Amino acid sequence: MSRRSGVGLFVGLGLAVALLLALVVSHWASSEPDGLERVALDQGFAGHAADSAAAGSPLADYTTAGVDSPWLSTGLSGVIGVLLCFALAAGLTALLRRSRRRRATGTGRS
Repeated sequence: MSRRSGVGLFVGLGLAVALLLALVVSHWASSEPDGLERVALDQGFAGHAADSAAAGSPLADYTTAGVDSPWLSTGLSGVIGVLLCFALAAGLTALLRRSRRRRATGTGRS
């Protein structure tokens, strides 16, 4: 097995595990407030908070707009998040590799 195919297999398996976890395990995520929300509740200023700019977005509050099943809505939201993060990481990796190749061949600009 070549190093390149080994890395591809590792990344593919990692992506598959992340997608499975996002789809299935996200259903059991805690509904308790996260750290910042807990502090706001404990200190008594949570009522002064305004909705974020993303409050009306299709993936607001870890749900997927238009999906009636709460379990599926949360799972799809997680899957979409994993895929967006993977696409961003893959794009940045491709840019860095291309930049490194240009420098190695001396075709990059100074």
